[in-house]
Amino acid sequence: MTSIREFIRQRLGPVEPLPPGTFHYQAPPDAPLPYRLHLRIEPGGHGILIINASTVLHLNPTAAEFAYHLVGGTPPEQAASEIAARYRISRAQARHDLNDFIERIRTLIETPDLDPVMYLDFDRQAPYSQSISAPYRLDCALTYRLPPGVNPELAPTKRVERQLTTDEWKTILDKAWQVGIPHIIFTGGEPTLRDDLPDLISHTEANGQVSGLLTDGVRLAQPDYLDAILKTGLDHIVLNLQPDNLQVAAALKNTLSADIHLTVHLTLRPENVARLSWTVEKLAQMGIGSLSLCATDAGLIGPLEALRNHAASLGLSLVWDLPVPYGAFNPVTLETAEDQPPAGAGKAWLYVEPDGDVLPAQGMADRILGNMLRDPWEVIWQNCSH
Repeated sequence: MTSIREFIRQRLGPVEPLPPGTFHYQAPPDAPLPYRLHLRIEPGGHGILIINASTVLHLNPTAAEFAYHLVGGTPPEQAASEIAARYRISRAQARHDLNDFIERIRTLIETPDLDPVMYLDFDRQAPYSQSISAPYRLDCALTYRLPPGVNPELAPTKRVERQLTTDEWKTILDKAWQVGIPHIIFTGGEPTLRDDLPDLISHTEANGQVSGLLTDGVRLAQPDYLDAILKTGLDHIVLNLQPDNLQVAAALKNTLSADIHLTVHLTLRPENVARLSWTVEKLAQMGIGSLSLCATDAGLIGPLEALRNHAASLGLSLVWDLPVPYGAFNPVTLETAEDQPPAGAGKAWLYVEPDGDVLPAQGMADRILGNMLRDPWEVIWQNCSH
């Protein structure tokens, strides 16, 4: 039976998309399956759907329309009638496709420990290929402080005059939510050095945003601290692994036993390149499913490619667009042969420094787009396109 998308493509041409907007749904407390949904429809009709502030789905216009009826609480028969009329198909076909979509969403609602960002299987859109009204993610460098014993020159502390207060960061998080940014990652420096980190994560959870933490993992070796972080509603962790640090090894073990999505980041350096293949094998044996890689210089491109292929052969998912300490040499550059940041920088994600200044991505300090605390969002977003 021909699906809606196939029918449109073959016979009708494009259907006028739904108007842009943000929509919310909260299941009642006594519902058999409590959940909350947030939908952002972009100009052109594609959109993003956030499930339980833990999973972001990127939707093409057809799937976004199904999500619109789901979030709006449209009775199924009424939704099927409206879809059938818009797409000139039978009501039975519309009902079938709508029910199929709803079942997929219910499966995701019931599935714990998901990758925080997913593409639903409805004519997947190429990442970052569409015009959008706001980025999908904001990377918030809460501090440029580093743990004792770490070379302070590794963090650009001289770039910032001061560190924002808790209330100022909450203002930024609220501003991000108001303009439709669904995903927040707390980074640094080392964000766990700020005592208000749990409070800030809880604030994103209250807003309905997906939240992630990029950390060296040292404090996560403390079970009480890890438990406090998990109780905030944090959705995923990126652990910047130092293989020789015993505290980080303990943190990795503790985090693996928790119900949270975990990605491990490895940076190839001349002094560690010989043993990282063994490290990746150990990570796979431990049950790590997601890996992020970069290298410190162009001379390591060959080993980086070999390590990437080795990780893939072990069944590890490779993630390339997280706000790790930025390196121009990452798995994407192996395909493009260009020492440029991923295409999403300054579009799909932005980076906020500890004083509120906005950069396209971490490490791109030569281009300040504005200040997230002081400047209107419209000015910052307009500067992204210049």
